Amino acid sequence: MTPETRPLRILMTNNTLSLRAGSELYLRDLAVSFMKRGHFPVAYSRTLGPVADELRAATIPVIDDLDEMSVAPDIIHGQHHLETMTAATHFPQVPVVYTCHGWVPWPELPPAYPNIMKYVAVDDLCRERLLTTHGIEPEAIATLYNFVDLKRFHRVRDLPEKPGSALVFSNTRPEVPDAIRAACDRLGIGRVDIVGKASGNPVAHPETILADYDVVFAKARSAIEAMASGCAVVVADKERLAGMVTPENLATFRGLNFGIRTLQQQAFTADNVERELKLYNAAGAARVTQQIRLNADMEAVAGTWIGLYRDAIGRWRDLGPAIPDAERFAAVSRYLAGALSQRIKAADQNIRDRKNAEAKLAGVSRQADKVPGLEKKLRNERVERDRLEQELASAREELRKLKSSKFKFFLGRQKH
Repeated sequence: MTPETRPLRILMTNNTLSLRAGSELYLRDLAVSFMKRGHFPVAYSRTLGPVADELRAATIPVIDDLDEMSVAPDIIHGQHHLETMTAATHFPQVPVVYTCHGWVPWPELPPAYPNIMKYVAVDDLCRERLLTTHGIEPEAIATLYNFVDLKRFHRVRDLPEKPGSALVFSNTRPEVPDAIRAACDRLGIGRVDIVGKASGNPVAHPETILADYDVVFAKARSAIEAMASGCAVVVADKERLAGMVTPENLATFRGLNFGIRTLQQQAFTADNVERELKLYNAAGAARVTQQIRLNADMEAVAGTWIGLYRDAIGRWRDLGPAIPDAERFAAVSRYLAGALSQRIKAADQNIRDRKNAEAKLAGVSRQADKVPGLEKKLRNERVERDRLEQELASAREELRKLKSSKFKFFLGRQKH
């Protein structure tokens, strides 16, 4: 067995393996594919949950402590900087490939570290983030667009000429947005459902339900899965709307992972949603599905990943021994100062502010606990005040009567 064909031990990191969300499921699907190809993936995160359970059920080791690995991996597949740098510094003689999944979130901050032989962007916007990060060379960046597991999403819907059902597929929406509900009502789309964590309808196997709907409102990975299932897809999330995916805009939208940059197209209003729904075209949606199933197959992407790993290992074999420890330490120092220092200080300040707020709230609560007793005391004092006022009024009346009787007595004496 040659170095180009031997199985690889791949340590894969992510900030969590809990919520069924983008990067978690990206790691899960790749790890399962690698395992089926004869490789040895190991998943690492400090926060475990349902996704970790799914990996274990697929016979893939999951760890939350790197000391549990008695053998160093051949390659580190890094997702999220904190977990990636934890793994990279724990295994200083192992090359790293870092994956950037997002433009905004702090966990996606790309670290510049000598052991990172390759950076992978999941879309063109993530590539821009890598290109504008100091210490990352353009030639070290590759772009691998997001994918879908076609073996899981094998059901493909034959769309009717006119849509009659719609699904909001989102982890952030607690209920069907009014704009979507109103637009669907206007167009006679009678069935409108929602799935996702925020709505209380999480779905572990979307492949079992997506092909039951004509239109799906989704973004990013969820949108790709819906397109692969034959649905017409309107890219939308929270209060943002991109629009209906068509054969004409598919390449542009996919290049941006049906994500945040596409979601700045227009206001999220019933009129705009209605206009996008009027672009529904069964034949056009079928062409989109065909292109997604042709070009976004997970197995092809997984094969490319293995090629990237082997290239990174080869590059490390040439460059790694020449990297001095001083260079690694300096990179760690810059990482601590740039990525962690201000964040830790801000988190510490937030903790102190929260403790102060909790102390004030506890004081207010203690004062509030005294309110019933104070109210009772006030009522008693009011009763006592009323009694004293009545006594005072009676005493005044008695005094008035007394003065009146004395005055009459005095007048009587004057007459005699």
